[in-house]
Amino acid sequence: MAKRIDVKDLDIYYGKFHAVDSVTLSVPPRNVTAFIGPSGCGKSTVLRTLNRMHEVIPGARVDGQVLLDGEDIYASSVDPVQVRRTIGMVFQRPNPFPTMSIRDNVVAGLKLAGTNNKKQLDDIAERALRGANLWTEVKDRLNKPGGSLSGGQQQRLCIARAIAVRPDVLLMDEPCSALDPISTLAIEDLIAELKKDYTIVIVTHNMQQAARVSDQTAFFNLAGVGQPGQLVEFNDTEKIFSNPNEKATEDYISGRFG
Repeated sequence: MAKRIDVKDLDIYYGKFHAVDSVTLSVPPRNVTAFIGPSGCGKSTVLRTLNRMHEVIPGARVDGQVLLDGEDIYASSVDPVQVRRTIGMVFQRPNPFPTMSIRDNVVAGLKLAGTNNKKQLDDIAERALRGANLWTEVKDRLNKPGGSLSGGQQQRLCIARAIAVRPDVLLMDEPCSALDPISTLAIEDLIAELKKDYTIVIVTHNMQQAARVSDQTAFFNLAGVGQPGQLVEFNDTEKIFSNPNEKATEDYISGRFG
């Protein structure tokens, strides 16, 4: 069941360095939200806080709240491993286990959690591969290594692996930046399908991609050299790209900087 994310007064740190300042935004369920902005403005850092991946970095911490349907995922009683099952992540470069079979790549998380019933795992693998629009391409070679697939297929395999554990939210950190244009369009089409079942947050440097795939867009920027990244504007994507409220947003989207 897709869930709502509410970020409230979020400050993000690496040791003493203040990386991102006071972010507040809400992501509705079954929606695609894009994070855009120049390199170093904190958009990927904010994304990683949404499933507690940020805190795996030594010295990293957050102040503020990240609520998933009203529950603070940073509360002391919450297990970060469970958070990462509920809020899946797809990374910039496809990262399948290269020597592991396609089928075993998809169900790796389930096997790690203790599911060993072959019939159940086979059914879940098929469901997830169908969900990632990859089943028809790989159904006759499920025992081949995941590393034998093309780059675009590997990224869809990673998406299948993420949705196999039935998360509520999918985070995508520049999922198309390493892909060719045809594979990029396949991933964008897949995102449009996945939002029927998942809440999706995507970081992208591609303005056209943000305009094509997202319902809402958050523009992040740096206040100055050595200053923390800030959320400048957050609104419906159509509004952000046609009539933004902030001049900095308009300047970035029109290519005047970034």
